Amino acid sequence: MSTAAPPVQIENLIGGRSCPAADGRVLEKRSPATGEVISHLARSGAGDAAAAITAAKAAQPGWAAETPVARGTLLRRVAQLLERDADRIAQIVAAETGKSPADAAGETQGAIEMGYFVAGEGRRFYGRTTTSGVPHRHASIVRQPVGVAGLIIAANTPIANVAWKAFPALMGGNGAVLKASEDTPQTAAAFAELVVEAGAPDGIFNVVHGLGPEVGEAIVTSPDVDLVSFTGSTGVGRMIARTAGERLAKVCLELGGKNPLIVCDDADLAGAARTAALSAFSNAGQRCAAGSRIIVFDAVYDEFRDLLLAEARAQRVGSSDGDDYGPVINERQCTRMLAAVDRARAAGATILHGGERIGDRGWYVAPTLIEDAPVDAEVCTAELFGPIATLHRVGGFEEALSLANATSYGLTAAIWTRSVHRAQEFVARVRSGVASVNGPTYGSEPHWPFGGLGASGTGWREAGTEAMDVYTELKTVHITHDPAQV
Repeated sequence: MSTAAPPVQIENLIGGRSCPAADGRVLEKRSPATGEVISHLARSGAGDAAAAITAAKAAQPGWAAETPVARGTLLRRVAQLLERDADRIAQIVAAETGKSPADAAGETQGAIEMGYFVAGEGRRFYGRTTTSGVPHRHASIVRQPVGVAGLIIAANTPIANVAWKAFPALMGGNGAVLKASEDTPQTAAAFAELVVEAGAPDGIFNVVHGLGPEVGEAIVTSPDVDLVSFTGSTGVGRMIARTAGERLAKVCLELGGKNPLIVCDDADLAGAARTAALSAFSNAGQRCAAGSRIIVFDAVYDEFRDLLLAEARAQRVGSSDGDDYGPVINERQCTRMLAAVDRARAAGATILHGGERIGDRGWYVAPTLIEDAPVDAEVCTAELFGPIATLHRVGGFEEALSLANATSYGLTAAIWTRSVHRAQEFVARVRSGVASVNGPTYGSEPHWPFGGLGASGTGWREAGTEAMDVYTELKTVHITHDPAQV
């Protein structure tokens, strides 16, 4: 007899009330670690999305009328509740993603810190004052809400992804409709419960579960959604940009990356190998900021490759705290990325390590290093979103920088060198939104703006005070006074 817990039933939150999909349909969510069904979530449709948008639109004017200080105070309560329930939230994250409890706890702590940082914007909410060429005219720039924000997120770091969008969207005075990934619905539902407990007005924050073509599309196409903020693949991002662009909605896209990590001939090779392995493999490579292209000077290539191979072979793959990373999020992703590795092998690339699924339970992918793939091959140009990296040999700095920039993406980049001159030249010339010297390609903090160029996004930045530029509009106000009327 099975001792597994029955699947959790996950409903939408619309207008402050929990409710199933209008037609009663559900989806199965399977554990990436075991393949077992762990929850049933509402398979919502366009009607459910429309109801959530209507609720957000109705609640938004009253929420916008609150002072930024009052909005920040409520969001601080949400962050405090998230901190109170950190262990429970982390357990949900671990169950839905298959990552270790320790990794899930770290991610949850990052979401808490994001909440506290954004809540502090209530005491800042900066605009600016400026001058005028007209006598007795004074000018200022103030922030105002966008309106209704449609928030669509990915599954790789679920509670952090929710926090990065929900907190600043609400701080800006907007109503919000969140479409969580169907792979991590319980995380979003748990966050929504805390928003309700904190005392948020009914309808100001809504969660609608389901599939992208059935729910996400309804959000993107709705004339009542003033802003679409999406984190996910570049392919889907392009569709959203085209669709929302037809009605001139504001669009923030945080998309993929094919991020380079350069290892120079003067680098600390052992440190660079450890960091390259973390950049490539941690979180099962499911980071938009993963270091998936490792570019190494010829003079140290063989030595570095041996060090990195040792790091790859030492990776412990599993879902316990003693493991380095867990499974990829679902079977479809697992199959897709391994097929790409097989195509690279068939085209003549060398698989130095990995390239296969581990075990027959769950969706674990071995740490994979690929050598001798043409720079224009799929594995070198497409974001595979798994623990897969390619190695590239270059003659020196200029060739390394040229290869680093030879991508449609431009999210993050890193260099390992002891030369301040190389480091400064790299930072100045690399085409990316984030540049790291002697560090990993990933790793952000709540007060740092994060985003990329080209196929990595639309140029907006999430996190930091710059996030408020996404979730507010600027209004220029000028007031003229007449000294004779004093």
